[in-house]
Amino acid sequence: MDSQGQTTSMQRLQNVEKRIIRVLELAGGVMDELSNSTGPRKELINNHCLEFMQLIKDIQVALREEIKGACDYRPYEKCDYSSRIANEICCKKLECVLSQLDEMRQTVNEYHGAV
Repeated sequence: MDSQGQTTSMQRLQNVEKRIIRVLELAGGVMDELSNSTGPRKELINNHCLEFMQLIKDIQVALREEIKGACDYRPYEKCDYSSRIANEICCKKLECVLSQLDEMRQTVNEYHGAV
């Protein structure tokens, strides 16, 4: 993830944080309204609840997107580790083949020496 991608990701997470704060404010507003001595105003509570539910959905979507983006992030994708390991494995295989060829040459030489 490049620097710009991290910046926009941080901005999106900060927006989520602001939405969470708004959700808490709405919940507090509903609690205040429910504890009102004159009784709760139904329309105000309904509006707060609708906004609350919409914000919760928005938060879920935003967090899912960020998690998905974080899973796509591969910090080592430009690393040459896998190619170096593959090269090292090939070298070991080549050493093994050379060793087997030496053994075969030795066996052939022994056979010709015995005949």
